[in-house]
Amino acid sequence: MAKLYFRYGAMGSSKTANAIMVQYNYQERGQKALMLKPRLDNRDGERVVASRSGLSAPCLYMEELDQVNVKDYHCIIVDEAQFLTKAQVEELVRIVDEEHVPVVAYGLRTDFRGEFFEGSLWLMAWADSIEEVKTICWCGRKATYNARLYNGRVIKTGEQVMLGGNESYTSLCRRHWALGQTGPGDAAD
Repeated sequence: MAKLYFRYGAMGSSKTANAIMVQYNYQERGQKALMLKPRLDNRDGERVVASRSGLSAPCLYMEELDQVNVKDYHCIIVDEAQFLTKAQVEELVRIVDEEHVPVVAYGLRTDFRGEFFEGSLWLMAWADSIEEVKTICWCGRKATYNARLYNGRVIKTGEQVMLGGNESYTSLCRRHWALGQTGPGDAAD
């Protein structure tokens, strides 16, 4: 029975590396896995997903899914799923329920303010399986927040979507996110 999986984690938790490994595992078994990402995510270039660990894989855009015969695939993998719309998540649900193709979506649960992204909200509501991909804060506790940085300081205002990597974001535990502390000795403003 096909299922919709949502695997979420804070930035730096190896979600993309995990997605690429899932695709690799399908391919190693002689099965086809389709890798997708939202067109909005252009950090790694056109039609490619890349992890900070150096792994990369070709992909299509989620917006091109209607041009693909999903029955040709044994699995669909979606990276950066937080950027999906409600309608796109509904389409993934339809693929699972009507086409019987499993979908594994990877993404952030919340933004830098601690609020749901649209895609994450609906994946949390409708996924058959929800799993956390864990990472840690600088203090060693589990990191659950994505802190946006400006001049090295945590900020909590601004547009929800601002693409960036380690230069713009860091993962923190709830306590250090609330205090705005990005490391030992960092006094909160």
